[in-house]
Order: sequence, then structure tokens, then C-alpha cells
Amino acid sequence: MKFNKILKRKNQRKTRNLAGGEAYGMTPKLELATLLLTSFLEDKYYATGNATAVRVRDLLKRCADPEFAAKATLYARREAGMRSVSHLVAGELAATVKGAEWTKRFFDRVVYRPDDVLEILSYYLAVHGKPVPNAMKKGLGAALARFDSYQLAKYRRSAAELKMVDAVNLVHPPHTEALAALVNGTLAPADTWETGLTQAGQAAEGDADKAAKKAAVWAELVRTRKIGYFALLRNLRNLLQQAPEVAEGALGLLTDGDLIRKSLVLPFRFRTALDAMAETGLPGRHKVIAALGVAVDQSLANVPRFGGRTLIAMDCSGSMIGRPMKIGSLFAAVLYKANDADLMLFSGDARYVTFDKNDSTLTIAGRIEDKAEWSGTHFHAIFERARGGYDRVVILSDMQAWMGDHTPEATFAAYAKRAGKRPRVYSFDLAGHGTMQFPEREVFALAGWSDKTLETLQFLEEDKRALVRRIEAIEL
Repeated sequence: MKFNKILKRKNQRKTRNLAGGEAYGMTPKLELATLLLTSFLEDKYYATGNATAVRVRDLLKRCADPEFAAKATLYARREAGMRSVSHLVAGELAATVKGAEWTKRFFDRVVYRPDDVLEILSYYLAVHGKPVPNAMKKGLGAALARFDSYQLAKYRRSAAELKMVDAVNLVHPPHTEALAALVNGTLAPADTWETGLTQAGQAAEGDADKAAKKAAVWAELVRTRKIGYFALLRNLRNLLQQAPEVAEGALGLLTDGDLIRKSLVLPFRFRTALDAMAETGLPGRHKVIAALGVAVDQSLANVPRFGGRTLIAMDCSGSMIGRPMKIGSLFAAVLYKANDADLMLFSGDARYVTFDKNDSTLTIAGRIEDKAEWSGTHFHAIFERARGGYDRVVILSDMQAWMGDHTPEATFAAYAKRAGKRPRVYSFDLAGHGTMQFPEREVFALAGWSDKTLETLQFLEEDKRALVRRIEAIEL
């Protein structure tokens, strides 16, 4: 008996994806990492938010490695900026991991801003009830003691079911002056941009006075740099409309590399801001659009430069509509600009497209989306239409192929024979549904929507498991 054949068959177990097509499953670690890096626990084309939450809990059981799950959660929250799904996993780990010496440190480090404490506690209490585990109390308490008066006031959530003061009373953090002021009711209100604009509107006497007061608030927020980066990105239209005289200063903040990195803003947010700005007829919008192009290039500064020839295949099928296409087209554009790369769009069929690489990343991303056909998902078409030999093929997709009856290994092998070259295949998952079109061990697997995704892409050619290994290397 040839035991290698048995192992090969076991490793290549096939399944069905959510679209009903033939596919390969992932190992639990890769599937968990992929899901953590692509899920906002919202409804998607093939799955509801509640179904995704159930799947996360099932994956934690199948992974059977709580330390890896904790490391993946830290990576998702602190490196990739994923919030809700990290709260869910933190809550589940609190309920299932008892007595491990790393748990307190994990609960401390998974908190990036104060309201993470509220969300983690809210999830745990809603699903598992009291009492709150001691390790969770100590870790979340240590995290709360890190925040100053402004941060605690900003996220005190006085109207929420679980308020910040409730969280303090639950976890009993170490004493700080800021926490003491919160508990005894003497903590001053946070001077946030929302508060300033609301107060300006309430104090105004007439429309002209309201406009002047709001303009003054915007000017002060920009001058003192007190507006958060994501708030700035979401309010570009309001700022340009209400305080055009401070637009130059605002655009300086928008293109500040340090602010971009600290914000953990996901790159597709720049596409959203661009779309909103392009719809306006406001004077000065072209400067804002140009600044968004600079900002997104800074956020994706770590794009890999590959040697040799690269084919980028962008999935433009119907299930990619919305966020998967926004981030996929952006990553496709930045890789296309940075490399000796051809670009192919595929859905029911595949075709090459060419864009001016001197155009901005956001411009090329928008043109990719404009050319999308939104039909079926036919992975075979990539290799049927590919011309010449490539060193690598980067496929950006939700991996929900269903056309062609079978997974595309035979079509890929026929292409490689025809081209006289067998390229590396990068499987870039944009949805986290848990299946692949090639066996995991035969592709370079990647997932995620943040700039860290492109950093990991640089290491894949040396290590097919680079994503999982980066997570495993995190210290708890």
C-alpha cells in the first residue's frame, strides 16, 4: 500500500462552496484567519451576519488551538483594524479557555480603544451571562487603566445599555484619576467634533449664525488636530461645504502618513470617500480627490514589487458587488501599477484590460469596477484566456466559482503545458467563505482587507503559509 497516496487524497478532500460549485476546504487555522480578516459580521451575498457568527464559534471548536485563535484575534484587531469579529472571538475565548496563563495579557492587548471593552463585555454577557471570568476582568481592567480622561469621556456611552461606568464597576480596574472621575461623575465631557458641531447648532441664532459657528468649529478641529482620521475621511464633504477656508489644512491631515497608520482605516474607505466626493459639485472637490489618491497610496505603501511577469485576475462576478469589489479592485490596481503585470477581469468569461499606469490607484480601481460584467464565476476562463508564460497568477476573488463543473486544476495544467511555464498561484480571498479553488498546499493563500495584507504578500513566495506563520509568531 502506498501511504503517500492516502495522505494526498486526504489533503485534497473536495467539498461544495456556497454557490454550489466544486471546491476545496481550508485547514481550520487558515479558515479562521481568513474569516477574521474579512468579516464585519454583516450580511453578505452568500451569508448573513448571524450565520457568520455561528460559523466563527464552530471554527473555534474545530481549530482546537485557542492560543492560535487569540493570536489571530490580536492580529485582526490591532494590525488589520477588524472590530466586531475580534470582539466575538474574545468573548468566546473568555467562555472556553480556563486557567491559561496568557489570557489576562490577551484581554489587555485586544483592546485598541475604550469601546472595545464595552463591546467584548456586551457580547459575553448577552451570550454567556454572569459571572465575568477573572482573567477577562483583569485584562480588560488593565486596558481601561491605560486610557486618559479624554478617551474615557469620548467613549463613556451614557445612553447605551452597558455604559463605560458599568464596565468599570464590573471589571474593577486599577485606580487612575481618570477612572475615579468617571465613577464619581466629575469627568468633563469630551470635546469631540460631534459635540462641538451640535453645540454650535444649538447656540446659533439663524442660519447665517449657524453656518459661521460650524465653520469656526471645523477650523478649530483642523487647527488643533482633534478630529479623528476616520471622522475626517467621512466628513470631507461637510468640511468642504461648511468650512472651505480650512480645506488646505484638512487635506494636510488627510495625507499625513503617521495619522493614516495609527487610524487602522481600511483602504476601501478611501474608495467610499472618493465616490461620495465625486457626486458633489462643490468647488475644491478636485483637490480633495487628488489628496485621497495620495492618502490611499500612502496606506498601501508596502505593495510588493515582484520579479518576472505577473497576471492579476480580478473576479467581477455578481457576488463581488459592494465591499469585496471595492477592496479587490483597489488591491488589483496597486499591484498592477507597481509591477510588470497584466490585468484580467473574469466572471462568466475572462478578458484582458489595459489602463494607464500613470493614473492614480483610485482612478484605476474605479475603472476596473466600471468594466465589471457581474455575471457568473468561471475560474477556468482565467487559464483558457491567459497568453504567454507568467511567473505568478494573483487571483482576487470571493472564491465562489461554480461554472465549469470542476475545480480548475486540469485547466491550469493545460495552460502551463501550453505556455511552457508553471506559474505560482496566489489565492487572494476577499470574502472568507471558507473554500478555495485549488488545494491549500498548492497555492499561496492570502486574505484580508488591510495594508497588512500586502505586507504578508511579500513573504508568500518564500513561505506558502506566511499568513498563518505571521499570526503564529505573535507573542501572547
